[in-house]
Amino acid sequence: MSKDRRKGSVLHLHSVPGVWDLSQSARKGGQTCGSGRMGEPVQIVVFVMAFVTCNALLDLTGVHQVQGTWMGSVTLPCTYMPLDGFTQQTLIWSMERDHSTSTIFRRDYSGDHVLLSQFRNRVSVPKHSPGDASLLIENLEIPDSGHYTCQVIWRTKDNSVITREVTTTVKVVKVAATKPIIRAGELGLTVPTGARTSLTCVASGSPPISYRWFRGTPGQKALLLSRQAELVWDSLQPSDTGKYYCEVENRAGAGAVQQSDAVELTVTGMTATKQLSEGGSEEPPVATELLYEVAFHSTADVTRLEANGEVPVKCPHKDADSKTETSNDTFTVKNNGLDSIHMRKNPEYENLMNAMELEYETENV
Repeated sequence: MSKDRRKGSVLHLHSVPGVWDLSQSARKGGQTCGSGRMGEPVQIVVFVMAFVTCNALLDLTGVHQVQGTWMGSVTLPCTYMPLDGFTQQTLIWSMERDHSTSTIFRRDYSGDHVLLSQFRNRVSVPKHSPGDASLLIENLEIPDSGHYTCQVIWRTKDNSVITREVTTTVKVVKVAATKPIIRAGELGLTVPTGARTSLTCVASGSPPISYRWFRGTPGQKALLLSRQAELVWDSLQPSDTGKYYCEVENRAGAGAVQQSDAVELTVTGMTATKQLSEGGSEEPPVATELLYEVAFHSTADVTRLEANGEVPVKCPHKDADSKTETSNDTFTVKNNGLDSIHMRKNPEYENLMNAMELEYETENV
């Protein structure tokens, strides 16, 4: 059998009668990718397919080094492309520090297991993302620095086992708080009276970070307002107009205080509820009307009634012959601004008035 030189990632072979055990060839590096039959020619396509599948598509992807912030979190990438016929059997994350290697995390058929107590409740691996074996470490400590190895073991349909691993170096550092910046709320820095707004102090560095808000200018006399990252107004007043700035510090900064630049907040005189849109106009006020209650007897007595709504007036009218109350008519009387009384007339009203006049004349005869 003769062999050509390897070009790129493709291995060229000339198949000739003879003895060739493909499984022995593929075990280079301690990995098994397939099996051949002794005494029979081996087709080139079989070897190429096995080579591509085992050595390219199932490679793990990671990074060589990451830097984590003390008391922060970091993700160590470890990903691959899932393939049909290859089932992830075991995932192991281990850590090497001071020439000693310990298993941190193991996932197998029985579930997830955190094997080092110092990482309990601080490490996790995605459960429902096939091909993603990345390790998340939270609340980083300085001793977490070291070399982390991700090892994935797959099993094929013919029960062959394939193993891959990738190593990442983690360095945990303490980072002093950076100079903060101020972010205004949705309304910006010019806000109408009565509106709700906020200013947020944003900085990075090793937590915990402490915040302080001041009214004034850095380097001059200023008024301490808050010790939270966000300064909030529920209802702005014109007196809130002024300059504001914030300060931050953390333990990693050895007491060094970082100050932001000052921003100027302007509160306009127009209230938020009455702020008009461009080209709009305000609705004129609605006048309150004074209503009157009118009762008719042998003579008309008028009683003034102040109210916020129309008052129905019921007037009994009697039959001209029987002098007996038969029904009630309802109408509305209100002030028109000229101190005069206007009543809505209708046919029934006219009949009522005529009947009352007739009754009055009859009684005087």
